Parts: sequence; structure tokens; C-alpha cells
Amino acid sequence: MILPLMLAAAPLAPAAREAPSPVRQRATVEKLVSFGTRHSLSSTTDPKRGIGAARDWVAKEFGALSRACGGCIATERLSRRFVGPRAPDGVVIEDVLGVQKGSDPNRYVIVGAHIDSRVTDVMNATSDAPGANDDASGVALVLEAARILSKERFRANIVYVAFSGEEQGLWGATLLAETAKARGWQVDAMLNNDIVGNTLGQGGVTIDRYVRVFSEGIRSSESLVEAQERRATGGEDDGPSRALAKTIDGVATTLPGGFGVFVDRRPDRFGRGGDHEPFLRQGYPAVRFSVAAENWDRQHQDVRTENGRVFADTIEGMDFAYLAKVTAINVATIARLAQAPAAPPMAAISGALSYDTKVTWAAVPGAARYKVYWRRADGTAWTDARDATGTSLNVPGVPVDDHFFGVAAIGADGAESLVTFAGRERK
Repeated sequence: MILPLMLAAAPLAPAAREAPSPVRQRATVEKLVSFGTRHSLSSTTDPKRGIGAARDWVAKEFGALSRACGGCIATERLSRRFVGPRAPDGVVIEDVLGVQKGSDPNRYVIVGAHIDSRVTDVMNATSDAPGANDDASGVALVLEAARILSKERFRANIVYVAFSGEEQGLWGATLLAETAKARGWQVDAMLNNDIVGNTLGQGGVTIDRYVRVFSEGIRSSESLVEAQERRATGGEDDGPSRALAKTIDGVATTLPGGFGVFVDRRPDRFGRGGDHEPFLRQGYPAVRFSVAAENWDRQHQDVRTENGRVFADTIEGMDFAYLAKVTAINVATIARLAQAPAAPPMAAISGALSYDTKVTWAAVPGAARYKVYWRRADGTAWTDARDATGTSLNVPGVPVDDHFFGVAAIGADGAESLVTFAGRERK
């Protein structure tokens, strides 16, 4: 009797997992748009209009999903008062969380999107601000991921979150990132989904074959000493967030349909930002998903038509088949990382004045084995790998001067962590 129960609780293979539903995600976006505006300074007490009603609805959705999975999701609402140029009189920012408990109480994988919307004037909290693609699309992704993944059980906790205050200054994400740090969470990954539901971009450009995933290479949270060490050993393309982006790219290749990932090697779109950035400041691996073809006429606009040109972030500008594909990549990535052991907290190399390299790393609880990766120092993708069962491996004939190395932890079921870049060995 025990074995079947264990098998029933194990994560599903991607082929057996339910695919995201474009129909369900469209209904979610329609519901969020129906609240009129979700501006962070809009009403929190009106039962039908404003950000308060929208947040209440998301909380109810988490509650319904929890009842369907036997109580596996706990709803939490975090709040804090913020004051800034876009809220000079102050505003209470609230995040709505659904926390799916894992078997490891301290490890977390976070997937989030912002629920707030805006029009041209960022201070206008009364005009209709549909926010269909920016960012009801992301909230629809988060809820659909929760619906699908709540049917499985994982090692890490999964946090599904609808942030407020993104348009006012990334305040909701700041609140959760600082809460995670204060609570001592080990955040293995944070996936921010912001503007993930259109394929028709500005000027008629259409791209439906991939989604962009933005990531920093060198950690913004590094100290000067850590930055100097990074410079001395390489690894500018191998920080934790870039390792996460590369993993997402690899996960996408395992899914049907040929839908891919553009690994965009900068933290966000040029000169712009998003809700993953407060997590980067805390040192957590975090990335942003965003569409391949943005349409700026459908972002941050008063709803209007001028000379036949539509300015509005409405549902007509969205592609829900595309949104479902982006959701599928999120779901598969979350499932992999939440089931895998944590990444090794440290990996190092030695072998100066030698044609051989020794790789060492810190042991990881729950790891059945490890995989040591390497590549020539003129490339960005791992080309070679070897399994190991201890915490060190000699790699003969591969000189340390000309190669980069990294180590991933692997569970008994084959689930693999992010790759930890191997720096200089310390005595």
C-alpha cells in the first residue's frame, strides 16, 4: 500500500502533465479586465471595481484550487505601506500568495506577475485601465500554473504570487523579496512573467515562435570582493540567474511544438525593469519572461482610437495560444526545480600548471549524485559532462586555463538542479 501512494505523489512526466488551457486563461484575463482599473491607488473597498476587488478574487481562486487539491495551497496576503513619487500620500501595497507546501520546509520556487494596471498618466487611478496583457496575462499564467502543479507534490515549496505596486516602483516584489530574506527562505528560482500574452507587435511585426527570458550574468548583489573574484575566474555568463535562464532554455527544448526561448543576456529590456529585480538585489536567481514582439500602443495607454490607430491594452490584442505555450515552459521549469535537490552552494576548480582539472563542491542534502559540466572558455553552452557520486572529480586532459566548469546536483529520480559555476579553490 505504501509504494502506490508514493508513486501517486511523485511529479508527473511532462508528457503526462495537463497542458495549459488557453480558454481558461482567456476567462481569467476577462475577469481581471472586468474590474475596470487595477491601479494600486484605486479602491480597495469597492466589491466590483478597483485593485481591492481584483486581489480578493485572486485570493478566492487560490482558495478554490486548495480545496480541489485537499488543502495543498495556503493563501497568504502580505501588506506594507509605501510612500514615493508615484504615491506621495502613501499607499498600502498588498501581495496575494498561494503557497504550495513541499517536503523541504526551507526551499522555495517563486512564480509571479503583477496584478496592478495603469493608463498614460501613472497617477490616474480612476480611468479604465484594462491591463489585459500588462499584466493580467502574467496573473493568468500564475493561476494556471497553480492549477496544474497543485495536482503533484514536490520537494521545494512553490509560491504563486500576484504582486501589487509594480507600476508605482516594484513595491510588491520588494515586499516579498524582503520578506523571503527576513524569513530565511532559500529561494532556488524566481520566475517573473510580465507582458506574456501577445504575438502581434508594434508596426505589425509578428513573432510567435519564442518568448524572451531576461537574466543578469554577474549578480547585482555581489560585493566588491566577489566581483573581483568573478573577474579573476570568468563566469560572467554563469551567475545564478543566467544559469536559470539557460535551464529554462533547455527545458523548452523538451516540450512539444517547437516553441523556444530567446536567452536575452541583460537583466531586462533596455533601460526598463520588472518585479524580478528586487529578488536580484537579495541575491536570488531571478529572470523575466516577456513576449518576443512588444506593442507599445497597447502598454500604459488611455483607451482611445486616433486616426484609426488603437491605443489600448485590451484583450483584442492578445494571443492565448501563445500565452499557453509560455505557461507550459514555466510549469515544466517549476516542476523540475521544485523536485530537484538544491544547487551546490559552492563549486571550485584547481589545476594551475597542469593539463588536468580537479573540481570540488559542497554536498547537497537529497542529492543522489552530481553532474560536472565543462566547456571551452570561448563558448557559452556546456558541451561536456560527467557524473560523480562524491564531492570531487578529476577531469584529465582538460586544462583549467582554457575551460569553464560547473556542477549540478541530481536526485534519485533524475531531477537536476541549476548549475553552480566553479570558481577558484580556496585553501
